Amino acid sequence: MSKIKNAFKNGKAFIGYLTGGDPSIEKCEEFVLEMVKAGADLIEIGIPFSDPVAEGPINQNSNIRALSAGTTTDKIFEMVHSIRKKTDVPLVLLTYLNPVFAYGYEKFFSRCKELGIDGIIVPDLPFEEKGEVAKIAKICDVDVISLIAPTSNERIKMIAEDAQGFVYIVSSMGVTGIRDKINTDIKSIVETIRQVADIPCAIGFGINTPEQAAELSKIADGVIVGSAIVKIIEEHGENAAEHIFKYVAGMKKAIHNS
Repeated sequence: MSKIKNAFKNGKAFIGYLTGGDPSIEKCEEFVLEMVKAGADLIEIGIPFSDPVAEGPINQNSNIRALSAGTTTDKIFEMVHSIRKKTDVPLVLLTYLNPVFAYGYEKFFSRCKELGIDGIIVPDLPFEEKGEVAKIAKICDVDVISLIAPTSNERIKMIAEDAQGFVYIVSSMGVTGIRDKINTDIKSIVETIRQVADIPCAIGFGINTPEQAAELSKIADGVIVGSAIVKIIEEHGENAAEHIFKYVAGMKKAIHNS
């Protein structure tokens, strides 16, 4: 069984994202472990892709850096193998459908099971078409994480009823990126999910300040931060570890104290 539920067992969860292989596989592993040390409850690792349609400029550039450094899906798996020797923090891969398809569904998810990867997020996989992927993933104890955007109550309920691991609530329409304000009525989305499913809800897209994290964690079970962490890596490169630790620790404190 996946360990994703463990991320939420001690209160509000902080979920951190980075692109695998940015700026290198070795440094990416170091950054993951820094996030864990700083209190991150779950880590999302992106498999770099040449056409990341859901990503804003910050994460797009991160994908380019990782691919330019020679990052492959197999190298991401090797990194996870090394990380798993050092921590049992829940790990989720974020990728697009094409890399999984090209790798081979059964081979990909079997490798996830072998390495202790707990879930996968596939932004370009429509809910109505996730059947084949979900079936193979379930056999391998990998949760396919559902994304719920601001949409109709009926669709929210339909997706929530079938959700696994946690529900990824998209705070704003559009691509990922740092936002000054989040104006979506997140509370009503969470309430709609709660009507049909007993599953943790985490909010992502745009969150970057302790104040945002504290406010949104009052509504949901956790917050997801990606672009702000990737931005730190962009600015500091191989020397980003201490800056990542400080940032994640501050965000985790804000959530804990909210």
